[in-house]
Amino acid sequence: MYIAVIDGQGGGIGRAVIEKIRGELGDGIEVLALGTNALATSAMLKAGADEGATGENAIVVNAPKVDFIVGSVAILAADSMRGELTAPMAVAVAQSPAPKILLPLNRCGLHVVGLSAKPLPHYIEEVVAYLRNMRKEES
Repeated sequence: MYIAVIDGQGGGIGRAVIEKIRGELGDGIEVLALGTNALATSAMLKAGADEGATGENAIVVNAPKVDFIVGSVAILAADSMRGELTAPMAVAVAQSPAPKILLPLNRCGLHVVGLSAKPLPHYIEEVVAYLRNMRKEES
């Protein structure tokens, strides 16, 4: 299972997601940290990502190559993350055949109705539960 985690700014969300994936799913998972900037990529690598790459081209090139993409809903919105996520990045993520596992954080001007507001750790638990189920289906 090859998972890309995409984050920007300080990489805190991506770091937390990767730490939880590593702690809960263990071996057989390859995690690629894709940061919109070097600080985000570095934070995700320190959290246990197997590899990391930074910037627009890294996201555009790698989005179609992974099995799953994890990030906040902002990874689908051009100019989100204070402008760090470019239109080509958003298009690459949206057009990737990989299923997107999105954290519904409302910091990018997108609000997903029908969801109750939860603390970030609860959403991360749901990400890991989803990946765990997908892993079982692959076996």
